[in-house]
Amino acid sequence: MRIIAGERRGARLVAPAGRKTRPTGDRAREALFAMLGDVAGLRVLDAFAGSGALGLEALSRGAAHATFWETSAAALRAVRTNVAALGYDERSTIHRTDAVRLMASEAAHGAAYDLILLDPPYRMLAALQPAFSLHLPALLVPDGLAVVEGPAASQPIELGLAVDTSRRYGDERLTIYRNG
Repeated sequence: MRIIAGERRGARLVAPAGRKTRPTGDRAREALFAMLGDVAGLRVLDAFAGSGALGLEALSRGAAHATFWETSAAALRAVRTNVAALGYDERSTIHRTDAVRLMASEAAHGAAYDLILLDPPYRMLAALQPAFSLHLPALLVPDGLAVVEGPAASQPIELGLAVDTSRRYGDERLTIYRNG
């Protein structure tokens, strides 16, 4: 796994030790950021961060700040290692937290992001849909984007946000939603 583009292009990332992860493949990540366009200056949330590859890719491409949420201790070690190795300590915040609980809390306290990246375990996607529908509109700035990664065979989940695009890449489906 590596950073695809930007100031840290080609940098290798570590994956969580001893944990079966399903990192977004290089091809899908490259396609996603091509669809998103310029992310310079954006405030990014990488929920269900795993290794942090999506948020780190955004930082490499000029995002102003990335916040990483993860519950796994092994994944948090990987995110911290990757953030430090890339020199993004000052532009990153890392929380060991349940994404749904923090999503509710941050929405209630007025937190706002320009781009939210959601790559939960596929088996949890349907169960997470109600929470995503409830909290994502409040967490996104007007015209902000949310990306949900799911299995290729599935259809985009309903979030109460406009679907910009939904595309399949191998075993993955990337759906980009717009707030407003």
